[in-house]
Amino acid sequence: MRIGLSHGFFAIAAASLAALSLTYGDFAPSGRSLPGWIPWRETWVHLSALLLLASCVGLCFSRTALPSALTIGAYQAVWAVIGVPPILSKPLSIGAWYGFCEALTALVGAWILYSILRRQLRGSEIPIAGERAVRVARILFGLTCVFYGCSHFVYADYTASMVPAWLPSRLGFAYLTGLGHLAAGIGIIVGILPRLAATLEAIMMSLFGLLVWVPSFLAQPRPQWATPPQNQWSELVVNLVLAASACIVATSLRNDPWGFGSRSRE
Repeated sequence: MRIGLSHGFFAIAAASLAALSLTYGDFAPSGRSLPGWIPWRETWVHLSALLLLASCVGLCFSRTALPSALTIGAYQAVWAVIGVPPILSKPLSIGAWYGFCEALTALVGAWILYSILRRQLRGSEIPIAGERAVRVARILFGLTCVFYGCSHFVYADYTASMVPAWLPSRLGFAYLTGLGHLAAGIGIIVGILPRLAATLEAIMMSLFGLLVWVPSFLAQPRPQWATPPQNQWSELVVNLVLAASACIVATSLRNDPWGFGSRSRE
């Protein structure tokens, strides 16, 4: 089994999600957790985080890679379900959709990684991990990119406040990155330069973490959008998970051409 850069990146990102859950006692980032009426809720939160952490280690070994990818996917699916109630209460609110879309992006990453690993380890496909299913997963990823792009326009001032002060025209960068999300998402959905689109999306998401969230830990005073510390760590971890998922999508397109040439052969 080959452990590529995107494979290892995804394992580290998922492990960081488990560490966040163990530290703050929330199942999902940004304070979202299992409903309070569930018996032994805190126990379930911590056990699921430990299982997620073990699965991240399992991704590195041939015998456990496939069940580990499935376990991580199941965790992300529960995270997505937790994000549904806000949508039901405010279906037209961009903010209400954010948690669900973040979880869906992470779920797509685990889904496509499982498909890649299955081909490597067993050389066979099943419906949920076949080429058609992976295509559906990429479309879902593209839709979340379109959502992120729209949010940059709806919350342009907030996004601009997060742009490093040393960059000119901070509001312009907010709109530019929004357009970048939109272009990448549409490219992946309709199949126009999808490999390039996914790769550039992964790079842009990674740069968000390096230029926005990492420096926020060193800033004095701490920016208002980076408080409290739980939110700061949560956003950094989510950014890491989203970037890793984008890398997985780009890896799944490695046999596609960078430009408009014909599809390359394996």
